[in-house]
Amino acid sequence: MTSAAQRPSRAAGILRAAVAAYTGAVRAARGLAWPPLDLATRLWLAQIFLVSGVLKLADWQGAVDLATYEYPVSWLDPVTAAWLGATVELLGGSLLALGLLTRYAAIALLALTAVIQVSYLALDSQLFWMALLGRYVLAGAGPVSVDKLLRRGLARSALPLVPLIARTAARVERALAPIYLSLVRAWLAVTLLLAADFSRGPWPLATWLPLQTVALVPDALALAAGGLLLAGLATRPVAGLLLVVLPPLAMLDPASSGFGYLMLLLALLLVHGGGSLSLDVLGARTLEGWWPDLLREPVFSAAGLPRIVIIGAGFGGMACASALRSARASVTLVDRANYHLFQPLLYQVATAALSPGDIAAPVRPLFRDAPNTRVLLGEVTGVDTARRQVRVDDRDVPYDYLVVATGAAHSYFGKDHWAPFAPGLKRIEDATEIRGRILRAFECAEATDDPAERDALLTFLIVGGGPTGVELAGAIAELARFGMEKEFRNFDPAGARVLLVQSGPRLLPAFPEKLSAIARESLEQLGVEVRTDSRVEDIDAEGVVVSGQRITARTVIWAAGVVASPVATWLSAAADRSGRVVVGDDLRVPGQPDVFVIGDVAASNAWNGQPVPGLAPAAKQAGIHAARAIRARVDRRPPPPPFRYRHLGSLATIGRKSAVADFGRFQLSGEPAWWLWGLVHVGFLVGIRNRVATMVNWFWAYLTYGGGIRLITGPAVSPRVRP
Repeated sequence: MTSAAQRPSRAAGILRAAVAAYTGAVRAARGLAWPPLDLATRLWLAQIFLVSGVLKLADWQGAVDLATYEYPVSWLDPVTAAWLGATVELLGGSLLALGLLTRYAAIALLALTAVIQVSYLALDSQLFWMALLGRYVLAGAGPVSVDKLLRRGLARSALPLVPLIARTAARVERALAPIYLSLVRAWLAVTLLLAADFSRGPWPLATWLPLQTVALVPDALALAAGGLLLAGLATRPVAGLLLVVLPPLAMLDPASSGFGYLMLLLALLLVHGGGSLSLDVLGARTLEGWWPDLLREPVFSAAGLPRIVIIGAGFGGMACASALRSARASVTLVDRANYHLFQPLLYQVATAALSPGDIAAPVRPLFRDAPNTRVLLGEVTGVDTARRQVRVDDRDVPYDYLVVATGAAHSYFGKDHWAPFAPGLKRIEDATEIRGRILRAFECAEATDDPAERDALLTFLIVGGGPTGVELAGAIAELARFGMEKEFRNFDPAGARVLLVQSGPRLLPAFPEKLSAIARESLEQLGVEVRTDSRVEDIDAEGVVVSGQRITARTVIWAAGVVASPVATWLSAAADRSGRVVVGDDLRVPGQPDVFVIGDVAASNAWNGQPVPGLAPAAKQAGIHAARAIRARVDRRPPPPPFRYRHLGSLATIGRKSAVADFGRFQLSGEPAWWLWGLVHVGFLVGIRNRVATMVNWFWAYLTYGGGIRLITGPAVSPRVRP
């Protein structure tokens, strides 16, 4: 039997566990739920004012008549009032939607709403607008906003008065935002308490209390919830209960104008609590006195935690590291570069459409808010599975769990001596070298007077008809025909010859035959010479031998094959013909249960029994699965089910307005596929800056046929380009 001395300690342990779970849920809500909720709230409020402003401009005389007869402002003439209202709505709504100068936009919109509520028509919805806008005045916008991006820089800038304003705003937020939250909670509580009597007759306070909306709450629930909210006791549970109970009741009263905004306000209380003036805060301080470490933000310490090493910051490695952010483990992400590269757009760097910085993001800032993750720059040269160590440069990094995601390199099918004459496209260095060769070929063609030499310089040959080869051929053809128009005097760049050589019977062999035919037709419309069933037999400084025919070409690009990095050798594991490690259905290396291999370096038949393709979505899915399996081991939970690759489709683009997309039964081509291709690739980019920069560059190039980032970098003389 349990002794009397043990019972209090057991009760205290249960209480501590309950409080720990509650505080963990609160932190998760703030970190995960609040950013999208804040964005949705801002956009919802912003569209109200923007629509009103647009309608006023569309019917200006009607807006002036309303300001004259329906809701005149005694201290403003009608035209001025109409102009002021429309300006505040359009400018303030736009800034609020962007999260730019949010506090000041919210002040103007709050003042406008108050004038409408008092001088024109009192509505419950406007009261909720005022409550939500008031918080934006004091607390500013949430994480998904321009203000958040600029906050640190502005606070430390040399702009006059700006640092002072930023610091003052931060002090106001710390001091007044929690008090305002308490006032809003009390305002809502009073409304709930009075709602039971609202149906018995009109209330003088109806102008400032949303009684009509709250009247849908049953009396007993309104009294109980109102009493608890007024005291600030169990604010989050009460708000959560109302969020669950009220939607079905609202269906019975669809005329309520403020129900949606009431739900936003309750969600605000659910995430942030009842503010500083509440019994909840008093209770939290009491619990903190009992358990000082429980309610504070956790401080990370790697001592004694499982050590997880991830090799490679590509799609798979980054997905795995991101999924382990909150794991009770010490995570080390190792890569030889300090950036994550979006490889599918490397060809656009190679053809001068984008800058390298548009498709690469430094890794270390991406894990600034993940205290359990460190980033290590270095070259991995081997793995000691017996001692559980990874050799990084001249040091050993120990691991308990290892995830290898090192990707693939170029494969010349045993003809590595072709590499100097036909560079592949896997790294930023490759892209900038190819860009230099392409652009230098045009420059040298301008400088030479030898027609044969000019023809050789203006011949571009791509080996390989997969997505990379198709995209390169189309981009080079467009660059020559449109991007360089009227820039040269001794020749017409549109006369450049672009050849695409494919050893198989058709382009894009992983796509359906119909889409392969469409891709070929689109390339030929751009002037690309497509040669299928053509095998490259030799490549040298003068050109290429294709199926016995000599083609003189100064610029040759290899897009025909890849080979896995030497992971199989590191791990002493079985490999397939491409050097990929043969893994089990859980992505583990057979015989090494703590080692996972993912992405292009793994040979897995997790696609309904077929090999998983070397695509970015496949690597990301594998990285997430490996993270889940490791977390299950760390937390001593059952392992996840075997890895199954979910194919999301294949995309390839041909030029500025044509692409092909294969989603199995559903296929697209032409302009719709091109737009989809652009949206998908922008969405996969890491970082807001990269997405914005890429969209701006694409949009500008699309409208102007501009040549993009046409910089020649690297050595002045290339082995493939001769002046």
